[in-house]
Amino acid sequence: MSAPLPDVLRARFQQLFEEGLSGRAAALRLKLSPATRARWGPAIRRTVQAREAPQGRPRGKGKLDPHHSFLIERIDQDGDITLPEPAGALVDATGVQVHLDAIGRFLRKLHYKYKRMAGPVGKSVPSGV
Repeated sequence: MSAPLPDVLRARFQQLFEEGLSGRAAALRLKLSPATRARWGPAIRRTVQAREAPQGRPRGKGKLDPHHSFLIERIDQDGDITLPEPAGALVDATGVQVHLDAIGRFLRKLHYKYKRMAGPVGKSVPSGV
């Protein structure tokens, strides 16, 4: 998805629109697409300003959020686990199957990280420790 058009362009469109130009004439002068004119014109009439719309997928809780306590409990039982272990435990306990990257991102969001100890064994600990 492309980035939203700049606010300066929106302000210029609004200024031309308020000076009495039609939405089509203002869009032609600024070399905007008809679809942009069709969105910005009514937005200016309705709210006195054409603001950019939120882009992208809305932020959600995700599939792992309901299993937050289960994952934390599993990690607290044994800090020396790899990502496939809590993933397997989650499938066994709840039937929820997720990719290992999703578990890694979820744990990083909770400030857990893989911390290498002196030797080949690492431990998953909260980053504040």
